[in-house]
Amino acid sequence: MGLELYLDLHSQPCRAVYIFAKKNNIAFEFKLINLLAGEQFNEEFVKVNPLRLVPTIKDGDFALGESVAILKYLASKYQTPDHWYPADLQKRARVDEYLSWQQTTIRSRASRIFMFRGLLPALTGQPIPKDRMDEALEDLQKSLQTFEEKFLQDKPYIVGQEVSLADLVALVELMQPLGTGLDPLEGRPKLVAWRERVKGAVGKELFDEAHEVIMKVKDSISTLDTKTPTMQQLAKNLQKAFR
Repeated sequence: MGLELYLDLHSQPCRAVYIFAKKNNIAFEFKLINLLAGEQFNEEFVKVNPLRLVPTIKDGDFALGESVAILKYLASKYQTPDHWYPADLQKRARVDEYLSWQQTTIRSRASRIFMFRGLLPALTGQPIPKDRMDEALEDLQKSLQTFEEKFLQDKPYIVGQEVSLADLVALVELMQPLGTGLDPLEGRPKLVAWRERVKGAVGKELFDEAHEVIMKVKDSISTLDTKTPTMQQLAKNLQKAFR
């Protein structure tokens, strides 16, 4: 059996894995797991990943979840160009440093904006209160300030002169709010320039292809049947996760 990728491109980590595999000519079979339809709870998928999360890969009899672990696994197994996950110990540590930091900062805060502006109002029928929205926007901007000053600084990319897994993971996360019509990098020319460099390094056509669904997410959300048990349970779960 060949490599199978279980993905939903509405998900930021799924897009990172998809882009990385396509960019590096890694052959795979795309297995769509429609999160909004609750397919992550299907018995067949639960056998592959009992955590019920995407992205997940299956490489023969070996199954692996968690996007950062998957990206590192693919980089090592397929011996992708060194700049993605450098052999140099200190450069690799810089990639790992960003990937660890972003989980509770850029990732969680950009996701919160997406949920507040997009999915939660559609599922609950209620807008997010202005004070909570303002707080979420402020938190994301604080993380972006740290990202710019500590991680990017005056370098073209997070780890210097070439794109790495850190840049790819960072950018897919920051595209999530853009799907709701809010550009989190507005007023930050250094980060806007970085975004364009990363897109160019990945390949604009591939990048746009991977983000097509999230840039049309309002259309997807508008067709949801919010009265189904699956959608009502999803709303409860998201309200707990994104307070």
